[in-house]
Amino acid sequence: MIADHIRALSFAIADEIIPSNEGRGYVLRRILRRAIRYGRSLGFHEPFFFKLVDVVARTMGDIFPEVRAKQKTVKETIRREEEAFNNTLDIGINVFEQGIQRWNLDHIPGDFAFLLYDTYGFPLDLTELMSRERGLTVDVAGFEKLMEEQRERARKAQKKDEISIEEGELGVEPTKFLGYDFLETEAVVETVLPGKKKDEFNVVLDRTPFYAEMGGQVGDRGLLHVPGHDWTEVGQLRVIDTQKRGDVFVHRATVVEGRAPEPGEAVRISVDADRRKLIQGHHTVTHLLHWALHEVVSRDASQKGSYVGPDKLTFDFLSAPLTPKQKRDVEKLVNDKIAENAPVSWAEIAFPEAKQRKDIIQFFGEKYGDTVRVLQIGGSPRALNGYSMELCGGTHVRSTGDIGPFRILKEEAIAAGTRRIEAVAGEAARAWAKQEAVRQQEKFEMLARKKPAIAPLPAFYDDATTEEMLKHIDARAAHLEKVDAGVREWEKKTAKSAETELKSRAVQIANDLAGSHAGQNFCVVDVSDADGKLLQAIVDPLKSKFKGPIFLAGTRDGSVALVAHVPSALTQKFQANKLIQQIAPIVGGKGGGRPESAQGAGKDPSKINEALAKARELLT
Repeated sequence: MIADHIRALSFAIADEIIPSNEGRGYVLRRILRRAIRYGRSLGFHEPFFFKLVDVVARTMGDIFPEVRAKQKTVKETIRREEEAFNNTLDIGINVFEQGIQRWNLDHIPGDFAFLLYDTYGFPLDLTELMSRERGLTVDVAGFEKLMEEQRERARKAQKKDEISIEEGELGVEPTKFLGYDFLETEAVVETVLPGKKKDEFNVVLDRTPFYAEMGGQVGDRGLLHVPGHDWTEVGQLRVIDTQKRGDVFVHRATVVEGRAPEPGEAVRISVDADRRKLIQGHHTVTHLLHWALHEVVSRDASQKGSYVGPDKLTFDFLSAPLTPKQKRDVEKLVNDKIAENAPVSWAEIAFPEAKQRKDIIQFFGEKYGDTVRVLQIGGSPRALNGYSMELCGGTHVRSTGDIGPFRILKEEAIAAGTRRIEAVAGEAARAWAKQEAVRQQEKFEMLARKKPAIAPLPAFYDDATTEEMLKHIDARAAHLEKVDAGVREWEKKTAKSAETELKSRAVQIANDLAGSHAGQNFCVVDVSDADGKLLQAIVDPLKSKFKGPIFLAGTRDGSVALVAHVPSALTQKFQANKLIQQIAPIVGGKGGGRPESAQGAGKDPSKINEALAKARELLT
C-alpha cells in the first residue's frame, strides 16, 4: 500500500500536480495522508514517507526520468505535507480513540466525525478508514448535513459585493477593449441595468478603456460623462468597479450628479489614470518577482495566484519558507532589473505556438483563446526573446524604470507548501514608507517611556526620493532593533535591582515589626507606601519571627493592598481568607485565598484605619 502510494505521488508531483485542497491536488493529499496513517500503524511516528522518494527515483528513474530530474522538489513537497499532517494525525487519532472509549460507540455519529474534521482538521476518509478497521460504520449523511449547514452559514456571512447580473441577461455584443492604448474614449451605451443600491447602475458600452477584473488585476475606476444634445453635461457617474461577464465589460457606477445614461446614448468615459499607473507598475513587477523567484529560489517556485491593486501586490507560489537572505536577494534582483529600465512589450501569437515555447510561462487550468497575448520583459520589443515571458492579458508599464523602487513587506504561509509575498512599488512604496515611519516613531516613543535618554531615532524626510525614504526606513528599523534590545536588557537589570531593593526593605520592615510586636497575640499594621508585592515580601520573613496572625495593609497610587497570614496551628480559630473577605469590602474591594494565606485589594484609602480596626476586632 505505502509503495503504491509513494509511486503515485512521486509521478504526479513530478508532473507538477501539487497536493492541495482542490481537484486533483486534493486527491493527492488524501493519498499522501492515507499512506502516513498506514505508516503510523507500522510504528512510524516521525516523518518517513518523503524518504521513499529516493527509492522511487533510483528504481523508476530510467522509465520516468522526470522523477529523477525533480527528485529534490518531489521530496521537499512530500516532506512539508507530511510534517504539517503529523500533528493533526496525532491529535485526531487520540480524540477518535477517546471518543470510542468514553461513549462506548458502536458506530461513528455524524456530529463526532464533523467534530474531528472541523475542530481538529481530521479528514473524513481517515475517520472512515479507522472505523472500518474496528468494524464500525460512519454516519456520512449526518456529517454532510452538518457540512452543508456550515457552508450555508459561511455563504450568509460573506459580504462580497458582486455585480448582480449574469451573462445570459445581457444579450449584447462583446465589448471592444481599448485600454492597452487609451485611457479615455467616447462610447455608445448598449444597456443600463439597476445595481443593488439606489443611484447605482451597471452600464455596458460598445467599447471601453476600462480593464475588467481578471488574472489577479483589479478592475479600473474612473468617470462616465453623459453629454446633452448641445454637449453640455447632463449626468456624471463615478465608475467604482469594472467586471467581466463572458466577453462583456460591465461598469458598476454611481450617479454623482444629473442622471444615468440611456441605451443608445453616446457617452465619454475616462479611466482614473493615477490609479491605473499604480496597478500597471504592480502588475509588471509581479512578473519580475516571479522571474526573480525562479532565479534565486527554484524553477519550481511556480505561481498559484496573485492580487494586483493600486495599494499593493500579493504573489502566491509553491515553495518552502524563504530564508532572510533569499528575500533580500529576490528584492535586490527585482530592483536591479527595474534600474536597468528594460523595455516591456507584448505580442499576440497563436496559442499552439505559445504551447511549444518552454520559455513562455503559461498556467495549467487557465482558459486561453486561439490567440494569446505574451508579456515580455527585456530583449528586443515584441521579438519574444525577453528574460521574462508570460501569457498575460493585463495592463503593464512600457519599461521597467516606470515601476519605481520595489519593497517586499512580508513573506508568509497561506497553506501547506504555499507561500505569499506581499509587496509594494513606486508611489505605493512611498506611501508605505510614510506610514511605516509613523509606526516607527510610535514604537520609539513607547521605548523612550520605558527607558529615558535612549539614542534618538534617525530622521525621516517626507520630501526625499522614494529610494532614500526606504533607506531611511531600513536605518530606523536597525536602530529600533538595537534600542529595543537595549531597553529589554535594561529592564531585566532594573527589575533585578528593584527586586533586591524590595527584599532588603521587606526584611528591614519585618525585623522592625517582629521587635515591636514581640509578646503580642497578633500583628496588625499599616505599612506606608506599600503595594501587595511589598506586603507579601514582608510577610515571608516575618512569619518565621512572629508566631501569631499577621494582617498588613498599605496604599500606593490611590489603591489599597491587604495581606493576611495565619499560622497552621491557629487556622481552627482564624482563617486568612475569611479575614480578607470580611475586611476588603470596607476599602471598596475584594480578595481571597487559603486559610493560611490570603490577599485583597481596594480603591478607598480613606477607609484603611477602619479596615485595620476591624482586623484587630476579628483577631481579638
